[in-house]
Amino acid sequence: MGEFELIRRYFLPLSRSGKHPAVLLGPGDDCAIQRVGEGLDLVFSVDTLVQGVHFPANYSPEKLGWRCLAVAASDLAAMGADPVCFTLAMTLPDADANWLHGFSAGLSEASREFGLDLAGGDITKGPLTLTLQVHGTVPSGSAIKRSGAKPGEIICVSGTLGDAGAALELLDLALPTRQQAQILTHYHAPRPMLALGQSLRGVASAAVDISDGLIADLDHLLEASGVGGRIDPDRLPLSDALIALRADATDLALYAGDDYQLCITLPENSLEALPSSVRDQLTVIGQVEDPKGLRFHGDSRPLRKRGYDHFGSQ
Repeated sequence: MGEFELIRRYFLPLSRSGKHPAVLLGPGDDCAIQRVGEGLDLVFSVDTLVQGVHFPANYSPEKLGWRCLAVAASDLAAMGADPVCFTLAMTLPDADANWLHGFSAGLSEASREFGLDLAGGDITKGPLTLTLQVHGTVPSGSAIKRSGAKPGEIICVSGTLGDAGAALELLDLALPTRQQAQILTHYHAPRPMLALGQSLRGVASAAVDISDGLIADLDHLLEASGVGGRIDPDRLPLSDALIALRADATDLALYAGDDYQLCITLPENSLEALPSSVRDQLTVIGQVEDPKGLRFHGDSRPLRKRGYDHFGSQ
């Protein structure tokens, strides 16, 4: 199977699954064309996943198809963006029809779920590597950045934390228990918080998605904002399954990656004014402060930076 037949069979259909009207031209030309309407800002981000680094060898191609788009779309959620389309660059060791069928099926399901149509890409041969660029839009000037946090505001996170980190030790289980299966779902099928991010436009002062671990990503937000913060580990939202399975549940919530939840800052009175459907997704874990650095409640010492780093220690 040649490159162009591979594209035609497995990936061209993804460009036609509920096509977004802003995608004027998809795969098949030298460039895709996206219209950015009056009063809109284009928001885009790119992520690369490498076998053996971001996912294990022999990982289910269908799960990988979902996961790779979810990881990329989480960046749009952090900006409060409305999803539009994505591009996909693939390096494949070979054109394995079974693998491609599973991967494109998982990718197609995620594409429909997240409202992101394939607009184009590239395929080459080599070690399995996937690069996805996601495009979204926001009303002009309304993107939620990392740099807007102010002293006195509260720090919140969505969902529960630490589950995906705990899943790493369970990936090879053939028959997981009910609780183990609940943990594994957080790794195999992360759900970017797109609707939540959109609902926080004009409310959240700053946001970041939690990909490298809460401490690492919150520290990025505070540094970009030129402020510090204090969090209470006892207030972290933990799933019942994680508490039951891991004595180090709090450490996983603080330092493990791959949660793809949102960490946001906002004035406390803004939280109280949010609809309950939005407010109920958030947990207050701390407060933004003047002194730079991130600290635990009751401890004046700044925390040592920890979290996933491709070229450093964790």
